Amino acid sequence: MGSYRDDESRLFLKVHSDNDRVSALGERSIETLTSLSTLCNGTAEEITVTSLTRIGINVRDCIQKTLTEWSSKIGQDLNQEILEVLECTVAQAIEKINPEERDELKVSAKLFIVGSNSSSIRDAVDLACSALGVAQLDSVIIAPPPIEDGTSLSLEYLQPYWQELENLVQNKKIVAIGTSDLDKTLLEQLYLWAQVKPNSNQVNLASCCVMPPDLTAFAKQFDIQLLTHNDPKELLCEASFQEVLQESIQNTKAHEWIPLWLLRYSVIVKSRGIIKSKGYIIQAKRNAS
Repeated sequence: MGSYRDDESRLFLKVHSDNDRVSALGERSIETLTSLSTLCNGTAEEITVTSLTRIGINVRDCIQKTLTEWSSKIGQDLNQEILEVLECTVAQAIEKINPEERDELKVSAKLFIVGSNSSSIRDAVDLACSALGVAQLDSVIIAPPPIEDGTSLSLEYLQPYWQELENLVQNKKIVAIGTSDLDKTLLEQLYLWAQVKPNSNQVNLASCCVMPPDLTAFAKQFDIQLLTHNDPKELLCEASFQEVLQESIQNTKAHEWIPLWLLRYSVIVKSRGIIKSKGYIIQAKRNAS
């Protein structure tokens, strides 16, 4: 996995959930892959953690389980000196896709922007491809980016995010891109403006028990697949993330860490329509005062 470096400290977490490995949960050794800097000493630049987690656990619990297991073992593998980068994984926690099976699988993802901008999209897609050992993702749906209180989501606000997704399609990192929670008016505006058209739009059934007729008609006319979801409006807030850090690792200065984005991926067996594996990848930055 390549390194992501900038002037700010970064935290990367990979949390993996595998239907076929639930019974295999247990003690696993931490494996140091490259030379890295630790989160615990308060000077972290980057960290990547991989862990196997149980199906049905929410994202907060997944992060906490990963960090707790990692922090309980990582001290055994590090010297007292401050290393530049530390990449560690729970052995066999995540399985890269076999190239010979790639055509039989659909790799999809939903991206939640938390505290960042459109430039994070490429990082998220690159990291997901690297973690799964694939050249491209079959589909990526973007959740509505965060907006200020009292304002409404608009085409102008969506455009830089969509342009970044379009670039990834043109560079063959993504096959198809979709939206989430857009009403008919905004979906139509995006469709007419975009060079790469949305092929899907998710609708939250918590706010809409029946698909709006105008949205259904528009989607049918332009061959846009309408999907349903039950994700909360805020999948992982800043306060919840900092709370997990504080509970999982001592002396983290958790209040300095801000989640930037969260990507949830699924690997689906096409012929059977079942989920082979799923997981989360989270990026956070440290704003030291």
